[in-house]
Amino acid sequence: MAPSRLLAATPDAVAAAARRVMARCEELARVSATPGQIERVYLSPEHARVNRLAAEWMRELGMRTWQDAAGNQVGRIGDPAARALLLGSHLDTVLDAGRYDGIVGVLIALEVVRLLRVPAEDGWTIDLPFAIEVVAFSDEEGTRFGTALLGSSAVAGAWNDAWWTLTDADGVTLRQAFLEFGLDPARVGEAARRPDELVGYLEAHIEQGPELDRAGEPLAVVSSIASARRFQFVVEGEARHAGGTPYDMRHDALLGASEAALAVERICAAEHHIIGTVGRFEAFPGAVNVIPGETRFSLDLRGEFDGERDRVWTTLGLELDEIMGRRGLRWHAREIHRASAVFCAPLLQDVVRAGITATLPARAEDPPVIFSRAGHDGMALGAITSVGMLFLRNPEGISHHPDESVGAGDVAHGIRALTESVLHLAAEPR
Repeated sequence: MAPSRLLAATPDAVAAAARRVMARCEELARVSATPGQIERVYLSPEHARVNRLAAEWMRELGMRTWQDAAGNQVGRIGDPAARALLLGSHLDTVLDAGRYDGIVGVLIALEVVRLLRVPAEDGWTIDLPFAIEVVAFSDEEGTRFGTALLGSSAVAGAWNDAWWTLTDADGVTLRQAFLEFGLDPARVGEAARRPDELVGYLEAHIEQGPELDRAGEPLAVVSSIASARRFQFVVEGEARHAGGTPYDMRHDALLGASEAALAVERICAAEHHIIGTVGRFEAFPGAVNVIPGETRFSLDLRGEFDGERDRVWTTLGLELDEIMGRRGLRWHAREIHRASAVFCAPLLQDVVRAGITATLPARAEDPPVIFSRAGHDGMALGAITSVGMLFLRNPEGISHHPDESVGAGDVAHGIRALTESVLHLAAEPR
């Protein structure tokens, strides 16, 4: 790896960049559909507002900007004919979100451009063998229409026409929302990028867990992004009178589903790097004096490797067969999402590692390497280009919650490390 040549990144410049990131996180947090909370979903007025803000910040840096055919906001700097290194993350949120998930990655990417740009005849450019594009993806979370990674899937050329009929909580279809936002559904394919246009994709993101915080480490190299499968379950029993039905005649769907949820915890906790979560749970008919005749619940199953994840799913199925058979219940599940694990490219892991080492030179050991249990836009982009990620420490590992946090000092380290990573990549033989 080549030594650092980040001459412009004085400590004061990097500290100022970190302060700017933190201030802009606060500014974006005020763009919300719900007073007192943070809520920005795909193709909403709030989505349009944050895209306009991001475009303004991109133009301040001398970037050429556009909103693509799927609603992602993009800025580019460098040789118009060169392949591009993509940097970025997402600006959409879950409901009642924190300030930093995704947002920090977009804003750090902009500060990397600020540190790398050099004067040019027509304003600014970068002295690198590739262009840089910053992408603010539009729908990583999937909050509105229930299917995640819509924006990055469009960039990866993986748009699924079956999505057009998806509806939000108000019954608005994705197709209708596209039209209301000012996008043309017939042109969504124009957002797709070709592999030969790209150098790779690098993303900085807060860790959505406590590993770095527990280890006292500010930054980490990401090795892979977890595979995931999501299911909707229905457990069927018999609704009968709560007072008049003895226990030996009950077929309580709620108790069977509850035992299934505990089985998810027990089986997954015994496995290495497998996480199972029951996030929704509903009983019907829902009367206080009626034994539940039907219960519906969700399962989010994640793992470092697809095979381990699928093996645990098979084990869970056998366990549910036993539980429901014993209780005289029936169950079935419908898979609603599947994503294979995405492994970060060895070269991009190397440049991120070099970037962290250049930023924290007093370290006696290599930076930590951890796998991401959360999903990211890189899962979609891995189909068309190499992916690399840098994690920033997240105090107590809280994410998807208003208490989500990251320190300005760690943001400064992240800005420096990602900039150094780009420079190390530029020094690699192409």
